[in-house]
Amino acid sequence: MLSWEGVSEFVAVAETGSFTAAANRLSISTAQVSRQVSALEARLDAKLFYRTTRKVTITDTGQVYYNHCRQVLDGLAEAERAISDLNQRPTGRLNLTAPVTFGENQIAPLVNDFLSHYPELEVNLVLTNQLLDLVAESYDLAIRLGTLEDSSMMAKRLASRSHYTCAAPDYLARYGTPHTLAELDAHNCLQGTLGYWRFQEKGTTRHIRVKGNLRCNSGWTLVDAARKNIGLVQLPDYYVAPELRAGRLVSVLDGYRAPDDGIWAIYPQNRHLSPKVRLLLDHLAQGLRQTEG
Repeated sequence: MLSWEGVSEFVAVAETGSFTAAANRLSISTAQVSRQVSALEARLDAKLFYRTTRKVTITDTGQVYYNHCRQVLDGLAEAERAISDLNQRPTGRLNLTAPVTFGENQIAPLVNDFLSHYPELEVNLVLTNQLLDLVAESYDLAIRLGTLEDSSMMAKRLASRSHYTCAAPDYLARYGTPHTLAELDAHNCLQGTLGYWRFQEKGTTRHIRVKGNLRCNSGWTLVDAARKNIGLVQLPDYYVAPELRAGRLVSVLDGYRAPDDGIWAIYPQNRHLSPKVRLLLDHLAQGLRQTEG
């Protein structure tokens, strides 16, 4: 079984270059530091320091051992901080950003629930469809939808979203229900910002150019138009799920539906995740997965 005796003393000597300075750092006697380091060398059967009356120099073997010990001690300190964090309520400021519509309808209510549990927090939630620079603008995290492009960030998948192609029952009764992608040419396809719809056919993702008499960057406007029998729409589940459940819209081309894509939280790689950020991530993931169901 590994023993930790002497490790703290060894690291202190390696970092201060002196048994006396190491003793002062650890608030113990110089003799105790010397005894512990000597016992450690005997246990390892290796010389860790060259000692003279005026100088202490770490050996090559000691340097290798120090590198490993430093990592272990840092890990122990991080573990202690994590336990300490669990016993503290999150406080301070938390900056996050999310897309406008998804943020308003999905993220903001969850953030408000989070604030109700932790009123000591101060949250700055910025809803924008622009991809903000998290590091330069000091954001703790951002919510992103779909395919991630910025590989310099850490990412946590919170949930998934599905896209549905759908129309009102009266529209389908009048113009027919499409059963193949080729049949979309005969329909009024109401478009968002992309100008194409995404499907999967025989395991391959396809982007189908569609045409229609309405283009709008508001999903709610497209939902309203579909409900008024103007045409077909393709939108994420958080727009159309209530309409589908109520029967006001009907899903079509389900056999061609593209695989679900991600709802992500991203944050800078080198930024330590504080307890408040970790708690919020867990809260968002739980809330969004309940919405999926």
